[in-house]
Amino acid sequence: MELKRVVITGMGALTPIGNNIDEYWDGLVNGKSGSGPITHFDPEKFKTKFACELKNFDPLDYFDRKEVRRLDKFAQYAMVASDEAIQDSGIDLNTVDKYRVGVIWGAGIGGLETFQNEVINFAQGDGSPRFNPFFIPKMIADIAPGNISIKHGFMGANYTTVSACASSANAMIDALSNIRLGYNDVIVSGGSEAAVTLAGMGGFNAMHALSTRNESPETASRPFDATRDGFVLGEGAGALILEEYEHAKARGAKIYAEVIGGGLSSDAHHMTAPHPDGNGVVRVMENCLRDAGLKPEDVDAINTHGTSTPLGDVAELKAITKVFGDHAKNININSTKSMTGHLLGAAGAIESIASVLAMKHGIVPPTINHENVDENIDASLNLTLNKAQKRDVKVAMSNTFGFGGHNACVLFKKINE
Repeated sequence: MELKRVVITGMGALTPIGNNIDEYWDGLVNGKSGSGPITHFDPEKFKTKFACELKNFDPLDYFDRKEVRRLDKFAQYAMVASDEAIQDSGIDLNTVDKYRVGVIWGAGIGGLETFQNEVINFAQGDGSPRFNPFFIPKMIADIAPGNISIKHGFMGANYTTVSACASSANAMIDALSNIRLGYNDVIVSGGSEAAVTLAGMGGFNAMHALSTRNESPETASRPFDATRDGFVLGEGAGALILEEYEHAKARGAKIYAEVIGGGLSSDAHHMTAPHPDGNGVVRVMENCLRDAGLKPEDVDAINTHGTSTPLGDVAELKAITKVFGDHAKNININSTKSMTGHLLGAAGAIESIASVLAMKHGIVPPTINHENVDENIDASLNLTLNKAQKRDVKVAMSNTFGFGGHNACVLFKKINE
């Protein structure tokens, strides 16, 4: 059977540098840092006292008080971003066949704050099992797409992918396959995360995964810089409407880009550390190019996983050089995590949005906070350092990797009708 074409017709974003698509893009091109002192709890006793939190987000602007009590933050973020994407897509909810509209979402952790608070409350009690009746339905990772579908009546495929920080990229690849094979016409995809909590910060600190640059949090996320010392935890959501091309064309939808390929692989190496030579990363990019039917020289831009960790950044750039050879130095390589921090399960979604917007506007957002050259990184690579660069991006790649060795890669192309 001939695979159907898949395009993006709507997007929504809720990020540490902007609470909608326009604000997010403005923050990206202007090199805005979303990092600052933690306000969600008192971090005084923590090794890391900062994060990339959402700014000026009040759930009561979007939900009534009863809904807020029933929704963990990660589900709130998912619903806000998906609502923006659905509205942006122009889909007529009164006429679309809702049996052929699905929701495939990504979350690496899910309702961590809900779980944390319920366990703390139990531990501080007298041993009686007094739990909130919404404990489980607020916490489980699949509740985000469940709530999105309930709100809009979407009755197609509905589930959550969980692959740590690759979760939302996995969700988009699943959505791509689902539509290619004709199972659904439209999929709301993306991811959300809300892990800036006592447990989240404490857990990642215990792993020595987070930056401890407390004296300068706004510059702490510094991918590719020689003095990088770990990632900065972020929160938020990104949503994309993936739609079968003929379905989109028939309703006169605006089309941002075509989703032309997805690749998956495993490092099979270590629970948290990447393979030093980037073997799994090489394979995932090769798989993605093969799925898209493209050659390495077709790629103009790569939004890297680029978390600002000493091992991960070097391994990924080594892999890019292996896959793209001499063409690697012609590619605009960047890491938007330098601005947003690391949104864990939502990273693939917001970084795919950044890649698509780079194609739309002809501008590649920068990798900010770069001050010191790392001798372990090939100096001939264009890492789009500190300032956005104009570029006619016809093909963009987005890389996302997760603890456990999960690798996911997605390719986008300017629409060619």
